[in-house]
Amino acid sequence: MTTNPILDTAPATGFFDDAAKGTSAPGWLVRGIVRSWGLDPALTSVDLITVSENATFLVATGGIPVAVTRVARPGYMASSAEFESEVAWVAALGASALVRVPRGIPTVGGTYVAVVVDDEGASWSCVSYSYVEGSILEDVAEPVPYYREIGRTTAHLHDHAGSWTPPREFRRHSWTSADMVGPTCRWGRWQDVSFTAAERGLLESAERAALATIADAPRTPTDWGLIHADLRPSNLMIDDGVLTVIDFDDCGYSWYLYDFASALTFMEHVADAPTMAKEWVEGYSEVRPLSRTDEQLACALSMVRRLQMLGWTTTHREDALPPALWTAQKDGTLAVAETFRRSPTWLID
Repeated sequence: MTTNPILDTAPATGFFDDAAKGTSAPGWLVRGIVRSWGLDPALTSVDLITVSENATFLVATGGIPVAVTRVARPGYMASSAEFESEVAWVAALGASALVRVPRGIPTVGGTYVAVVVDDEGASWSCVSYSYVEGSILEDVAEPVPYYREIGRTTAHLHDHAGSWTPPREFRRHSWTSADMVGPTCRWGRWQDVSFTAAERGLLESAERAALATIADAPRTPTDWGLIHADLRPSNLMIDDGVLTVIDFDDCGYSWYLYDFASALTFMEHVADAPTMAKEWVEGYSEVRPLSRTDEQLACALSMVRRLQMLGWTTTHREDALPPALWTAQKDGTLAVAETFRRSPTWLID
């Protein structure tokens, strides 16, 4: 069996636990970014934007933003090939002009992945994209009106994925039920959150019902393919009313309608969730019509996504989410499960 030196040498947590938003990157990382992308060390600053699957940094030269660099959480990707594959799809999307995406920035060596060594000798995998003007949609006061466009944009992504032939060396992971909430779940187990016996029983019942629907879902080219897998407001930029899709770090193979579930991530419990869901469906259907069976699958995937992301909270920093959303995850998941058990298509009925 081959090993991945990035995974084998990276520390378990590193600055993923320690770095504060807005602070400068450690010196070893700044030097590595400057060296890898041929920047002027005297003029370059690297400041932390956020921490989630990656630590994301804003790179500026002479005070002008020029790039966003992601440093991968140790162990999240199997190899550099997965990062190169992500950039390959983003580049193909950009060339298609179907959706707006940032541009991957090659290193001075011609690859898109830089491996930077820290002061302890551990290696970190980094990729850089062009800086996108505008604001994160999550920071917009009222994101609901944009959900129709999010659905339409997602359908264009799926149309592209279905017609695109990836390069032979293309490697991305899958998002099956087992990868979401099963034995190979990537982010943590929702069962590790403390619940009463009755609460746990409710969640287990909702999970079983959702997984039963998903188990019958086909994996034909019409239903299954390469998806963004996290197309929610925090991964969309808005500038003069136009959306740009960012952060393809979770992209992989799954049911296309998993992108419906991801669009509502952490928000399935809020009062506006059904409105957002219906708007998403309307926009998506303008490009790729949906059947009633599709809608049932979409809602089942949303229930599973809610449980999946509850597990995510057991392995991630609290400041990765707005405070109100973080504190609502446990009780909100119970509310979603109860509603789902009453009506499996509660989001779009």
